[in-house]
Amino acid sequence: MNRSFAALSWTTFLLLFMGFAAVSVKAQAGKTVILVRHAEKAAMPAGDPVLSEQGDERARKLSQMLIDTRIDHIITSQLARTILTAQYVAEAAGLSPEIVTVSSGIREHIQAVAEAVRTRPDGDAVLVVGHSNTIPAIVGALGGSTLPDLKDENYSTVYILTIAPGIDTRTIVTHFIE
Repeated sequence: MNRSFAALSWTTFLLLFMGFAAVSVKAQAGKTVILVRHAEKAAMPAGDPVLSEQGDERARKLSQMLIDTRIDHIITSQLARTILTAQYVAEAAGLSPEIVTVSSGIREHIQAVAEAVRTRPDGDAVLVVGHSNTIPAIVGALGGSTLPDLKDENYSTVYILTIAPGIDTRTIVTHFIE
């Protein structure tokens, strides 16, 4: 065999292999899910409170924390405090949050949010803003660690999940401003 032909064939093979490997890696990239509880709520209105001043500041800090993160989707409940917590991130990303209502019950809501996350394309990043009794359960429904409900005073915990086909879901638990 001609040496230049062998070199050309090897180079072609290597380029084709790298191309297929890149497609394979992209297909297995999975998704990143960032889950937070809504920020501090005001006392009024009692049924569907907005954010307090401290809560609005926390929502701004969340946006600053995620400024260098490409967020592709935002999922919230229908309640004002979750939508307002996501507001600054949504504005920065040019997104409108997807509302998954709690009206059918907590368990149904948790499963609906988990399904909404699962249907997002691989490679995408999803921000989920929920409640003290839904965020840990959503982490579990997505295959993450089993966690207790958040305490009423806990607004700073952030869960970051890496969900990819064929591997266990990875969970990172961290905090931002107290």
